[in-house]
Amino acid sequence: MDRVYLDNAATTPVRREVLEAMLPYFTDKCGNPSSIHSFGREVRRDIDLARERVAAAMGAAPEEIVFTAGGSEADNMAIKGTALAVLGRKKHVITSAVEHHAVLETVESLKQLGFAVTVVGVDADGLVDPEDVRRAIRPDTFLVSVMHANNEIGTIQPIEAIAAIAHEAGVLFHTDAVQSVAHIPVDVHAMGIDMLSLSGHKFYAPKGVGALYIRRGLRISPLVHGGAQERKRRAGTENVAGIVGMGVAIELASAEMDAMAAHERELRDMLISGLEQRIPYVKLNGHRTQRLPNNVNMSFLYVEGESLLLNLDMAGIAASSGSACTSGSLEPSHVLMALGMPHEVAHGSVRMTLGRYTTRADIDRVLDVMPGIVAKLREMSPVYEKTACGMKETCANAHACDVAPTSSGASESAGASASSCSCAGS
Repeated sequence: MDRVYLDNAATTPVRREVLEAMLPYFTDKCGNPSSIHSFGREVRRDIDLARERVAAAMGAAPEEIVFTAGGSEADNMAIKGTALAVLGRKKHVITSAVEHHAVLETVESLKQLGFAVTVVGVDADGLVDPEDVRRAIRPDTFLVSVMHANNEIGTIQPIEAIAAIAHEAGVLFHTDAVQSVAHIPVDVHAMGIDMLSLSGHKFYAPKGVGALYIRRGLRISPLVHGGAQERKRRAGTENVAGIVGMGVAIELASAEMDAMAAHERELRDMLISGLEQRIPYVKLNGHRTQRLPNNVNMSFLYVEGESLLLNLDMAGIAASSGSACTSGSLEPSHVLMALGMPHEVAHGSVRMTLGRYTTRADIDRVLDVMPGIVAKLREMSPVYEKTACGMKETCANAHACDVAPTSSGASESAGASASSCSCAGS
């Protein structure tokens, strides 16, 4: 059975060209980049080249790039480092309700040091209203952190407008761009970004390496002490192989960005429309058009997301859940809940994220398999039997439906007329 990988937002495979570029740094190119001998100097030049490549991908200068162990460390470094730099002078930070936990838990941790946090909400598509940020700014606000594109629902935020509002008040702006860098255009100067986090394994580099862009002239306190690496901003011997690999990966991805986005967008839309046409009671989560080209997040009403994922996995299809069930929590995704979604709908959500190796045959495979899985699970659901038009019922029974699909595939509340019910078999 051919397997289908649709979890590229979680991690991507390392490209062959990237692996080949990394291999010498595990054996022959063994020098410590801080050493003054020729082995060390050679490796230092290679790190400098990687820094130039990462900087070029976002319109930055090489000296504005700090290498980290990944996106979570970069988020922590940006938020905590800035907070420590203003400790005793300012104490308020603003973020959004749909941020990655690397941001939400970091700002929460600042409360132990006496900082205050405002979390602004989002609309039903997951968009932050820039005016909500404006209203949240206080005289003691020092940082606004809003992600560029959401890791679960793919919604792209209006960060240029948010950054402009922050700067009008003399407040710094940070964005978690882990899902967007090398996938959609990013220009830190044009977008007004002061700090930006990225992670290599989201664009076909290895896991365990990332970077933080810090605008020239901006000073933050280091989180790791004990050495002068990264211009005294992050101590510790550099992950040379990972850094070199990330440099190669981001250069390749940037050069191919337009073609890759077009490829992913075509398959994304094919998957969305196919699921909406073949399965009743489905809802697309996130903004329909203002979303990442590779992201599909859908709720399948009257289905438990974990069961759907397990059945997909048995069919050789890898996806992820919009709910946290698979990590042992009974709570649904905080992102989906922030959209105002009922618990039971959020628990039936699945995220499918495409990549450079996704094919039309992969999408056809999902469209062939998913309807049967959903139908089987709904047949086992007493909730579906009682509240939805069953798969074998006709629209004459529409008065019994609690939810009826709209023409867009979204769902509406009870009271739908028979003409709006699109039960299979009618």
